[in-house]
Amino acid sequence: MSKLIINTDGAARGNPGPAASSFIVRDSSGQIIVQEGVVLGETTNNVAEYTAVKLAFNKIVQEFSGLLPADVEVLSDSKLVVEQLSGNFKIKNPNLKIIFDEVKLLEEKIGDVIYRYIPRGENSQADLLANIALDEQF
Repeated sequence: MSKLIINTDGAARGNPGPAASSFIVRDSSGQIIVQEGVVLGETTNNVAEYTAVKLAFNKIVQEFSGLLPADVEVLSDSKLVVEQLSGNFKIKNPNLKIIFDEVKLLEEKIGDVIYRYIPRGENSQADLLANIALDEQF
């Protein structure tokens, strides 16, 4: 089974405000397989953070299915996303619940997924991608 490491991030300028999501997918050796920053329009930071995970999973399922099933480690600086997707926190926001359900369906196609919180300083590349996407929009 292959191993994938995914860094995700979301950014919103204002909350809600113009937002973007980003992800970086690496193989077990640390080699970047794909990275992307996507403008979302106006939404909240939490929606942007969740959407980053969904976009990464969609990309893997659609374009890298040959690597599946995989052991996947998702690294995020959003404690909310990590704790909710790990099943430790309840989801009260209906907008987040929709994305949560979509992520869980994608997990079934991907393999074994674990979520790990990392400090923002350790997520600088994903943060940069999200902010570049926002800067290019304006």
